[in-house]
Amino acid sequence: MKNFLQLIRPKQWVKNVFVLLPMFFGGSLLVGQNILAATITFLSFSFAASSIYCFNDLIDVEADRRHPVKCKRPVASGAVSIQQAYVLMGVMILMSMLVLLLMPCQMLQVGAIILFYWLLNLAYCARLKEYAIVDVCIVAFGFVLRLLAGGMATETPLSRWIVLMTFLLTLFLSFAKRRDDVVRMNQTGEAPRKNTSRYNLTFINQVITFTASVTLVCYIMYTVSPEVIARFGTDQLYLTSVFVLLGLLRYIQLTVVDEQSGDPTKLLLRDRMMQAIVVFWLAAFIVIIYL
Repeated sequence: MKNFLQLIRPKQWVKNVFVLLPMFFGGSLLVGQNILAATITFLSFSFAASSIYCFNDLIDVEADRRHPVKCKRPVASGAVSIQQAYVLMGVMILMSMLVLLLMPCQMLQVGAIILFYWLLNLAYCARLKEYAIVDVCIVAFGFVLRLLAGGMATETPLSRWIVLMTFLLTLFLSFAKRRDDVVRMNQTGEAPRKNTSRYNLTFINQVITFTASVTLVCYIMYTVSPEVIARFGTDQLYLTSVFVLLGLLRYIQLTVVDEQSGDPTKLLLRDRMMQAIVVFWLAAFIVIIYL
């Protein structure tokens, strides 16, 4: 059971909290039907993502066996057989679709988005991740799909700024993760991914700085946009930009100085300063919107 859990990576489900953002930013966090719809969407996306993790490990099994860390993955190590991994992959996508039957509304629309996400990531694992820049754009677009699904499930209109901000933020995180691959390539002389040779530290550092800057601008534009001020009845949201800036700076520090950007999820779960910044940002946002 431990090996199966490791294969579907439930710790990575934290990425799917993006489906909750439309409800949070839309000011409907306390609406019962929206909570139910968002929770179902979260679970459906999580099962679909676990199906993709299974497929990814199957596709990369030979490369993973040569990797100093990834060789311990269940399929690469032989703890889970190829056949078992395919069965688990099918079970996960089936559960993803079945849980949508509990959706109070917009079931077909949300299901279509999740199915598109699943097919896109199958293509990503099979081929598209071999192309530099294309790979990180697809990863970032996957988070936009999470946002769209959450908005559709809760029938919450999305600001163009929050869509752009989601894409740019996850693009920033994806490039930071690629930086870890470049550092490892420079140290060992072997590229962890086929496209790693198409990146270098100069390029990655410039892109990280650029995407972080544009992300911050998009967030500020979101907080001061007339539609957002009208929706929440306050013009004080811009104050939360301070925590976004601190979060970006801290992540850049961890990436460039400490070289710990290999797994954004683990980084967020371990770094106390990042956790504190997120908590303070959430608290400030909740106080301004809901109190």
